[in-house]
Parts: sequence; structure tokens; C-alpha cells
Amino acid sequence: MDQEEIKSLIKAEIAKTQKKIEEYKEVTNPVAPDDAIGRISRMDAINNKSINDAALRKAEAKLKNLEYALGRVGDYDFGACAKCKGEIPVQRLILVPQSRFCVNCA
Repeated sequence: MDQEEIKSLIKAEIAKTQKKIEEYKEVTNPVAPDDAIGRISRMDAINNKSINDAALRKAEAKLKNLEYALGRVGDYDFGACAKCKGEIPVQRLILVPQSRFCVNCA
């Protein structure tokens, strides 16, 4: 797999992640206390909000890592593990393009 194909994969993953972030932002609005929902339903809504908040933070971190990886494609050390300096297998870069570590170091 060449660097242009990896760039395309990363760009596609960035687009998917940006879409997920927008979806999470829509469902993480505060639960208004004056909404006419029952106590149990309100507790469920608050619980779901905290789960979605965590998913939003994770998606934002992934986006940041993907953008970093996209900027590094073409660098002499792209695809090298940040810890052991060994080569990250292409299959790992295909599945997790923002990987900075090989399987052993991750």
C-alpha cells in the first residue's frame, strides 16, 4: 500500500469521525430540569448524556490523532513505532490509521 492510499484511508476516517462528532454533539445537550419527563426517565437521560459525552471526547481525541497522522504521511519516520522504532505493519495502519505504536508496544 502506498502513501496516497494511506492518505485516502485517513481522510475517509476523518470524515467519518467528524460526522460522529456532530451526532454526539446533538445528543449531548443538557437535560433541562423543567422537561415534563419522569424521574426515572430523567435519570436515564442523564446517564445516556454522560455516555455520549465520553464517546464525544473519545471521537475528538481520535480526530486529533487522525489529523496528526495525515500530516505525517510522507515523513521519513511515518509507519515507524514511536516507542521501539520498528515498522508498524501495513495491516495495522489500514485498520487503525492513527496508530503511533506497533502491536507489541501498544
